[in-house]
Amino acid sequence: MEKKPHFVRRDFPPREVSSISLAVLLATVLLLNALLYLYLNKFYISSGRAETDPGLCSFGYFKLGAVKNCSPWLSCEAINREVRKLKCVGEGAVKKVFLSEWKENKVVLSQLTNSELKEDFLHGLKMLKALQSKHVVRLLGYCEQQFTILTEYHPLGSLRGLNETLHIPKYKGMNTWHRRLMLAIDYVSIIRYLHSSPLGTLVMCDSNDLDKILSQYLLTSDFHVLVNDLDALPLVNRSAGRLVKCGHRELQGEFVAPEQRWPYGEEVPFEDDLMPPYDEKTDIWKIPDVSNFLLGHVEGSDIVRLHLFDIHAACKKKDPAERPSAQEVLDTYRKVLTLLLREAAMPSMREML
Repeated sequence: MEKKPHFVRRDFPPREVSSISLAVLLATVLLLNALLYLYLNKFYISSGRAETDPGLCSFGYFKLGAVKNCSPWLSCEAINREVRKLKCVGEGAVKKVFLSEWKENKVVLSQLTNSELKEDFLHGLKMLKALQSKHVVRLLGYCEQQFTILTEYHPLGSLRGLNETLHIPKYKGMNTWHRRLMLAIDYVSIIRYLHSSPLGTLVMCDSNDLDKILSQYLLTSDFHVLVNDLDALPLVNRSAGRLVKCGHRELQGEFVAPEQRWPYGEEVPFEDDLMPPYDEKTDIWKIPDVSNFLLGHVEGSDIVRLHLFDIHAACKKKDPAERPSAQEVLDTYRKVLTLLLREAAMPSMREML
């Protein structure tokens, strides 16, 4: 009789995995997700109007440094009595800027230098008072009679010096693609705030070249961006048919938006009365150039540029109506930051798995 082969079933014990290892792995994954959430959470705020800052005081008040209580904006008398000039740190067409001291705090005192431009100076003060928020340099006091404004001091200065700052040993750790992208997000957040401000749609007119734009913004010690110069912020009011023109001179060059350039050719001499007005989409045109500077040339920045290519191409549409809103640009920037941070975290998670 033919014998059938006899198969013996063997039960292999399941692979044993330490419960401690599983717990550590799970905790690590949860921690990474929590850190990523916290890292991004401050950028994901409502798209309403003014974005409030818990550190801000009510209108007409400020607090400085580690002081917990709010103080009223300093008056003419208080500025003259309590503020001491240290040195001149800058001068523009409208005002001269002094590093000063108030109650052992470094502050900035701005004074009008050209009486013909006093309306610009007072307009800047009006904007500074009305737009106090997380996006705008903190106002500490003013004196209209003496054309004087007192604001918070930021030792890192304007965005023009960003690359030099990032080469200082203390700040080299900040010179990464994600930190630079966060600065670009801050910048676009400011444009979005101006375009939906409590006063209406405001256009950043002091922006005829990259250097001029960068000089309008400050870099804070905790690496955020604030708008500092609000002297040229005309209001767009479409319902009333009100558009704007940035100055009364001819603007040239590829940096300014096409609608800001003289449209009638070289054979027709420039006349301000014949120059068509425009709207806030001129700010959108300039976003890619400013962001390109802020992203710099560090490891990973080209990947960021690749992800932003489509939205930047849309910003450069010749027809202003076809350009995205500042909110749409901001949403895209935030999505790219989230995506790239998640991708950066994935290799570490795979290694643990």
